[in-house]
This record gives sequence, C-alpha cells and structure tokens, in this order.
Amino acid sequence: MKFDSALFKDEAVLAIVRGVPENRLEGVLDSARDAGVKFLEITLNTDHAIRLIQSASKRYEGSLCIGAGTVRTLEQAEQAVASGARFLVSPVLNEEVASYCRSQSLPYIPGALTPSEIEKAWQAGAIMVKVFPASQWGPQYFREIKGPFEDIPLMAVGGVTSDNIPAYFSSGASAVAVGGSVFSHSRMINGEYSKIRDHLKEIIFAVKKNLHTME
Repeated sequence: MKFDSALFKDEAVLAIVRGVPENRLEGVLDSARDAGVKFLEITLNTDHAIRLIQSASKRYEGSLCIGAGTVRTLEQAEQAVASGARFLVSPVLNEEVASYCRSQSLPYIPGALTPSEIEKAWQAGAIMVKVFPASQWGPQYFREIKGPFEDIPLMAVGGVTSDNIPAYFSSGASAVAVGGSVFSHSRMINGEYSKIRDHLKEIIFAVKKNLHTME
C-alpha cells in the first residue's frame, strides 16, 4: 500500500512497532490492521528489521502502508526502501536521508523538538515533523509552537494516550503516533493480540473524535 498523504491526514495515526519477534510479526500486524490502522512503521533497531519490512510490505500490500522507523543513515534508508518501505521516519533530521527521500519522492518524517530543529526539518523536505519526546512538554507546547509554525504539520510522539489525544489535537497537532504502550514487549512475546487490537481501537476512536477540532 503506497503512502497517501490525504489518507494519512484523515487517519492521523502512526503505529510504531519496535522489537517484534519474527514469529509474532503476522499476529501483531493482523491486530493493527483489524483495529483500523493504515500506517505502520517497523523500527530498524528491531532484530531482522529489513527482513520483517520486506515480509510485511508483501503480505499487507493491500491493507497497510509499511514504513521504516529509526532511520539514521543513508545506507539504512536505501536498504529499507529496497525492502519495500513506503515512508521513512527518523528520531532526528538526517540531511543525507532527507536528500535521498527528496530524490525518490519518498515521504520523510524526521524528529525535532526545538523551534530551530522543527524549521530545519521542514525546510529539508519533511512532509510532517515528529515532535519527540512530546511527553516532556505536553500539548501546551504544540499550542505555543503552532504560533510561528502554523503551516507545519506536527505529529505528537511519546506518551500519547487516548486521554491526552483531545488536548494534542486541540493544541494544533496534525497526527499522533503510538508505540511501546500499545505494542509492549510482553504483549508481543505472549501473543496478546486482542489487547493490542483493542488498545489501538481506543486510540483510533479518540483520534477520529478529535481530529481537526481546531478547523
């Protein structure tokens, strides 16, 4: 499934899967798909990440847009894209990765926190800037930062819950991402797929209810 910017704007949820065992990949991704997730990244600091991305991108071609997360080098970016990744996410801006994504017309979502970092990431060609760790500053930071950066779409990453999602969207966030709180190591290891699915449904319901509240 290719990255569709309009669909991402409407769905506004990115699922982050880190550390999934290879023999649990199908169950975890089935749970995400069944919950209604459309965009999902597999982080490159997961064991056998490139193989997992390749497998996921083929198996879920019609239902999930699979991307690569924690992309820190150009080599990683190239490997991820060759394996089928449809978008790349980084913890910080990497200029080489940004340039590569521009040359490939590939969606790139780098991480940033300060105003200078956010501006630099946007000017480098990011389709959205990942504000991380959002939990350290909270929704109020989004309200403040959207003042000078009203044209830059921001994603809240880190500590996002169904309880604080309304505050993030009303403060100007364009999307949220969820990871370890949903895809916990114990849930994935123990095959607790229904817990993953139900937790994601709760997140997605909160997003749908509060998306574009400031429009």
